[in-house]
Amino acid sequence: MKRFVLVLSVVTLLAPAVPAAAADDSKVKAATDQVESGAKKIGDGKIGDGVEETAKGIGNTVVEGAKFTGEKLKESSKAAEPEARSTWSNLKDTANSFGATVKNFFASLFSN
Repeated sequence: MKRFVLVLSVVTLLAPAVPAAAADDSKVKAATDQVESGAKKIGDGKIGDGVEETAKGIGNTVVEGAKFTGEKLKESSKAAEPEARSTWSNLKDTANSFGATVKNFFASLFSN
């Protein structure tokens, strides 16, 4: 039973990672490119424009990164939901079975 719970936990943790790799993160990449572009402008001597673009890019990176992460967490929780219910159902069935076994043991012990 411990192995089953361990395997189920690992699968639950790793399952959301697979779709996350294929997700569309183009907005995050675009914001990161904006930071890089601003930094290049600073290096080229356009300090005012470079600082402004870098600051905007950092803000956009934070915003888009937070949105992307929120979407991934939402998808992960939805993917894990049915497994969590089935795990609970299995645990409940196991507990009920164990209780019945204990009850039958004591019933047979004192019925003789």
